Amino acid sequence: MKYRLGELCNVVSGGTPSRAIAGFWDGGTIPWIKIGNIKGKYVGEADEYITQAGLEGSSTKMLSAGTILFTIFATLGEVGILTIKACTNQAIAGITIKNQSEVSTDYLYYFLKSKKSYVTALGRGVAQNNINLSILRNFEVPIPALSMQKQIVDVLDKAEKIIEARQKQLQKLDELVKARFVEMFGDPEINSFDWPVCTLKELVSIEPQNGLYKPQSAYVQDGSGFPIVRIDAFYDGRITNFSALKRLECSESEVQRYLLQENDIVINRVNSIEYLGKCAHIKGLLEETVFESNMMRLHLDDTVMNAVFATKLLCSQYIYKQIMIRAKKAVNQASINQQDVLSFRMFVPPLELQEQFAAFVEQTDKSKVAVQKALDEAQLLFDSLMQKYFG
Repeated sequence: MKYRLGELCNVVSGGTPSRAIAGFWDGGTIPWIKIGNIKGKYVGEADEYITQAGLEGSSTKMLSAGTILFTIFATLGEVGILTIKACTNQAIAGITIKNQSEVSTDYLYYFLKSKKSYVTALGRGVAQNNINLSILRNFEVPIPALSMQKQIVDVLDKAEKIIEARQKQLQKLDELVKARFVEMFGDPEINSFDWPVCTLKELVSIEPQNGLYKPQSAYVQDGSGFPIVRIDAFYDGRITNFSALKRLECSESEVQRYLLQENDIVINRVNSIEYLGKCAHIKGLLEETVFESNMMRLHLDDTVMNAVFATKLLCSQYIYKQIMIRAKKAVNQASINQQDVLSFRMFVPPLELQEQFAAFVEQTDKSKVAVQKALDEAQLLFDSLMQKYFG
């Protein structure tokens, strides 16, 4: 049997109390959940709180523990189960089951998780990347017997725990690299080892250059053209998957002008404030690859600075604080320019020490490749099970 989600559940959206009214926020004790707080199956922590006046003076709603959260704006299809009483912003829908004797919370959680690709595709068709509550309420939910729901949940829980274990392994390896950096070079913010300091301008062999702008019509999906590095292609200082880059048509002169080279560093120059300055070390290019206009590319003088070391330093809070001082802020975004980047204050340990750190990172990366392969296999198993149960 299939039922519409709106028949099985009460579905409501949240809201944001006015930031202009201090009494809605100051001294608040009611957890106010945002998309960034949905980090796994269970959601029990908030980083912002509102007051009772804020709750009553806005469209947000108090949700009980056990409510399923589903994101409907910007990042679509993220799912979590509240373990506390809380309210949410308008980017999150709260879904409360009307009759627990018909459908279990965990079963419905996995069903909704299976809809992520579907809602992401729907969201691309609208200007602000969102879906409305009527679409959510009209989801058709297959409802087997409760005993079958429990069996499905048990299998998916086991598969998801394997994925979480692999993800934690990767996280631990990342933490190991960060700890090694501090051990070898000290705290960047206070330069505790008293390394020499100079501007980035003194360390580059090729100064920053902004990337290529092309209209959406230039992008292709038939495998032709050239891959382009975009902001969504890198995380924590590295390109996540060169083979998955989007592709576009480029002239020969554009390729020559915007061609990336091994050991280049790219830095995001315009974005929302929290992502401004996001950077990546270019290593492992598979073919001729260009970079987009909202980032700049530079190349270091490798006789004084190692690109792996520099990327870790550029990803640190030490540099981010410098970015915040230089950032030109506008509505919903901020920017830095080439001169801002060249003015970054960089500390410069001996090159031999930098290269020792780079070798440690390379060895850690080999371990990460093995863990990532196991994670990909676990994810493939989970996805096939989701397809089997929910289509």
